Amino acid sequence: MTEQNKYTDTVYTSTDSQRLDHREVLDAAMLAGNILLQNGAEIYRVEETVHRICEAFGVESLDTFVLTNGIFMTAGNEQEKRFARVNYIPVKGAQLHRIVAVNQLSREIEEGKYTVEQVKERLEDIRTAPGYSNRTKIFAVALTSFSFCFMFGGNWMEALVSFVIGIVLGFYIYYVGGRFSKIMSNIGGGAVITLVAILALQLRIPVPMELSHLIVGPLMPLVPGLAFTNGIRDITNGDYLSGPVRMIDSIMVFISIAAGVGVVLAIYNMVTGGVLI
Repeated sequence: MTEQNKYTDTVYTSTDSQRLDHREVLDAAMLAGNILLQNGAEIYRVEETVHRICEAFGVESLDTFVLTNGIFMTAGNEQEKRFARVNYIPVKGAQLHRIVAVNQLSREIEEGKYTVEQVKERLEDIRTAPGYSNRTKIFAVALTSFSFCFMFGGNWMEALVSFVIGIVLGFYIYYVGGRFSKIMSNIGGGAVITLVAILALQLRIPVPMELSHLIVGPLMPLVPGLAFTNGIRDITNGDYLSGPVRMIDSIMVFISIAAGVGVVLAIYNMVTGGVLI
């Protein structure tokens, strides 16, 4: 199968794969795995994509070991030269559009549409592709807060106030929270939500509002639902090391958020003598 593409005027055929430098193939596969793991992909998805790329270019002796923040790759046997790659990968927030792009690219590689150099160029494009602007993400946080407030029984005024709290939370997440560690950032997020919710109640708006509704909606953007779900999926797929690590990380986030909320409520309780939730 042959096909031209937008990256070069050359045509790649699958029969050329035997002449490729396996080190270049491993570098391309490592970059693909890096993008997937860094953006929230499951362990099995990373391993499957890495193997697809290597097999498409003729590397048949690949062994991989993927953890939540690292990839170990080796290749080589009696017929092939031996190579090894190790890469530490700091886990960031999920960027699902990058995962989708890498998955699509791996399928096109199997169809023989790219050379190794073109694959690396395409992966760099995916890795450096701009994400959503902070303004868009802040609006998404606010809209999520608004929606979950309704979902958990809030009235229209509580939902509107939750929307405003979500805007404040969004500014905290994208302009302030990144300066702290993950635990301290989530403690601060829970504290910011609770503090603004309490201040909103002090405005004496002539519509009944409950503090619990004003807190629970804006808390949802902080909840690491994707990471927790991926941890469960990793365990069901037999990754008994990476799965529990992700779940523990998620639980630590839950505890941090609860601590932030609890500290502000405790201080408010001491100052005022009680708070109605």
